[in-house]
Amino acid sequence: MPEFIALDALVGQTAAVAPDRPAVIDGERALNYDDLDQLIDRVAAAMQADGLKPRDVISICALSSIEYVATFLGALRAGVAVAPLAPSSTPQDFAAMVQDSGAKILFMDETTASAMGTAADAPLRVSLDDRGWGRPFSAWLAPAGTRPQPVSIDPDWTLNIIYSSGTTGTPKGIVHSHYLRWRQYGQLDPLGYGPEAVTLLSTPLYSNTTLVCFNPTLAGGGTVVLMKKFDARGFLELSEKHRVTHTMLVPVQYRRIMALPDFDRFDLSSYQMKFCTSAPFAAALKADILKRWPGGLTEYYGMTEGGGSCALLAHEHPDKLHTVGQPMPDHEVRLIDDNGKPVAPGEIGEIVGHSPVIMKGYLNQPEKTAETFWHDETGKRFVRTGDIGRFDEDGFLTLMDRKKDMIISGGFNIYPSDLEAVLAKHEDVLEAAVVAMPSEEWGETPVAFVVLKPAAAVDAGALKAWTNSRVGKTQRLSDVVLVDTLPRSAIGKVLKRELRDRRLASTNRA
Repeated sequence: MPEFIALDALVGQTAAVAPDRPAVIDGERALNYDDLDQLIDRVAAAMQADGLKPRDVISICALSSIEYVATFLGALRAGVAVAPLAPSSTPQDFAAMVQDSGAKILFMDETTASAMGTAADAPLRVSLDDRGWGRPFSAWLAPAGTRPQPVSIDPDWTLNIIYSSGTTGTPKGIVHSHYLRWRQYGQLDPLGYGPEAVTLLSTPLYSNTTLVCFNPTLAGGGTVVLMKKFDARGFLELSEKHRVTHTMLVPVQYRRIMALPDFDRFDLSSYQMKFCTSAPFAAALKADILKRWPGGLTEYYGMTEGGGSCALLAHEHPDKLHTVGQPMPDHEVRLIDDNGKPVAPGEIGEIVGHSPVIMKGYLNQPEKTAETFWHDETGKRFVRTGDIGRFDEDGFLTLMDRKKDMIISGGFNIYPSDLEAVLAKHEDVLEAAVVAMPSEEWGETPVAFVVLKPAAAVDAGALKAWTNSRVGKTQRLSDVVLVDTLPRSAIGKVLKRELRDRRLASTNRA
């Protein structure tokens, strides 16, 4: 096992041996490793001048930028933890997260500041883009050439606090240590990160989805290309321009890219590996990517909380595209029943996982932290995912559904993913989400929310009949609701709670 080294220190090592290598590209702006390392020093020194001490916390809520990257890494160099927050948060959730994190400095840009207004406060506000909200970043920075007081990082210290997306309730602060992150980047990724890597990131930097590619790219001395706002054609143009080798995308982004009529005209031959995580990834979409987009395709399945994760190297296992792969090295994944007992081989159960990569806990929430863990007969700690799955005879894991999303209708278990898979086979259906709705007769009943393709001919009634003729009697849809779009989080997860609430509200009004 290599010796622990902090992420900002790895950036410093690259700056010493390859100072002119591009580190971060943000539109027409670029920073090499030497300039980035000096900017990190100035950020760390400014935090120390403001009285921040190791293990204090700062918070960032902004679009991706060079200043965001430098602030994140500068905090680490000062031993300060980072709580990155979603610009898409409601003002109420945003204020609660800033308060919960205990941030001593709140960094925002014009876009997020105008959306959040005065919803949250901190002892000091800094405007990352110098746009008049709080103290301008350029004025707050320590003078050029300033070096911070050296800080020896304890691997057990908190590196970041990632707040959950809030798709199932109030966001919780997931605490990651420097050790956890080092386990992810310390040995680098066997899938090609290194000095020649050019990673295009169009998902936001507050997301764990992004950090699992951002961290190893900079740890390995590669180049990060930032895309503030995703659009499919713009993504392909940047890929071609910068000869991108790696990227992380969520399924809805892949779908939009592959749907472009002129996708095949772009030169993507530089790609070595593409990654996906965070939401269900359709087998047919994976197959299309493997066929038409050069380079490998790896799907990660796991929790921001850590525990056991799986990886599907789709390019090596084209016959397993319906799965999320096998447990990663040093990761143990089991299935348990409702009583916490392991299920028999081939049976369905809740997915729990153990590995060296497990969160310290939820910030300020010891009871919820305890609820998240399951212990086996030896006392080994596993993270409960809340997902339902089944292992096949080759040890590949197939996801069935979120445990909370499972519908119990008339005593029968209905998995929304089964119904969504049937709906996806209809030629007029673009995407669908099936949600449990209250039913006086059955307790719960499945309702499908469907986005149709342009120029689709089918109506809701005909689609309901078509689907119900292809599923078991206990699985039949009680209704089909046609919608223009499905509500999603910033990293592509369908917000089923929002669909359910909308439906209930419209029913109550009626």
